[in-house]
Amino acid sequence: MAQAATVTGTVTDKTTNKPAVGDAVTLLEPMSGMSEVGHATTNAQGRYSLNLPGSNPYLVRVTHQGAEYFIAAPQGGGTGDISVYDVAAKVEGITIAEHVTGIETDNGQLRVVERYDIHNASSPARTQWSKQSFEVILPEDAVVGDASAQRPGASSLPTSVKLNPVGAKGHYAFDFPIQPDQEAKGTLFQVQYNLPYSSGKYSFHSLVTLPADTVWVVLPKAMTFAGGNGAGFESSLQDPTVQTFLARNVAPGKAIEFSVSGTGSFARDDQNGQGGQPSDNGPEAGAPGNQPGGGIGQPINTPDPLSKYKWWILGALAVLLAAAAAFLLRKPEGAGTAAGTIAEPGIPPAYSVPRLAGTSPAAKNAALLNALKEELFALESEKIAGTLAANEYAEQKAALETVLRRALKKSQG
Repeated sequence: MAQAATVTGTVTDKTTNKPAVGDAVTLLEPMSGMSEVGHATTNAQGRYSLNLPGSNPYLVRVTHQGAEYFIAAPQGGGTGDISVYDVAAKVEGITIAEHVTGIETDNGQLRVVERYDIHNASSPARTQWSKQSFEVILPEDAVVGDASAQRPGASSLPTSVKLNPVGAKGHYAFDFPIQPDQEAKGTLFQVQYNLPYSSGKYSFHSLVTLPADTVWVVLPKAMTFAGGNGAGFESSLQDPTVQTFLARNVAPGKAIEFSVSGTGSFARDDQNGQGGQPSDNGPEAGAPGNQPGGGIGQPINTPDPLSKYKWWILGALAVLLAAAAAFLLRKPEGAGTAAGTIAEPGIPPAYSVPRLAGTSPAAKNAALLNALKEELFALESEKIAGTLAANEYAEQKAALETVLRRALKKSQG
């Protein structure tokens, strides 16, 4: 009788740099609705061991002080070390690196997508997590649609979450852990909402709840922007096809006021990613018009929001799980993406999955399997959060399972 494959590893508390003792470790099977198929508890050395009941993809979840941390279980067993952090409701060293707001008109309404890039540089490193981990202030008449969050790390994928109203009207909070940065990447929060726009003009009055390095507003060329009191906005030419406005070093509580008027929508001709999609180095690095600043030079100390954010604005928060799986399988090497990355729907190139250029087919397939397992986890999270209709859940899960079986067959063949 063949011996069952086993995943063993050490859970380390990176806040104290000591073994995490007594943490619950759970083996999850995404293909069966994130069912729990194995349990363990870390010992005095932080060690755990789990038997894999089959050859399906699995996730390992560690619960430390109420916060959950995940890794993909090594295919066929192996070592699965996991880092965790102590949890606090408020942590020093958390800031907004970039807050980007994309605005366009749609059938007499404003469609708005806001994205926050949150960095956790706490020392000692800790996770900020509570029912109000991150608070946002939206217009009082906003009709909130989709919301998502994404953990740090190049291989993480966005998960649909529920945005909870708190306090005054228009105040909402994400119940999602803000973990310490990984690979210089932070936690991403995103929300889409609609606003009434029958008058053809709308004034925004908002605040940020954390120090913000940069606050961006991105508009179609046909619309008009007017700054208001508080944070001072300046025009910052980043892409000749859109308008971008920037405010720097915005303190919590400082007013963010501006008005938009007119109608317009973002061009979507290149949204499919087949050419024209910006990359970290530009489509043709150094070519006039293809670099930040539209060929007249990048403003000093000004990051390029469009190279990272234009495509999620155009996508309007479409986390297309089944499409993502198919995309990962069929995407030609280097076609329309930044060098060394695989583009993911709804994720800017700066946060894409590392491409394993020059490695073996087995290594590439392992990376694909990990990405697909993350997709299944995101899908189940949407179901639990109640943000995905039953028919959509069934359709998308069936598509992902089909691709997973194909990938597994290749890895075993």
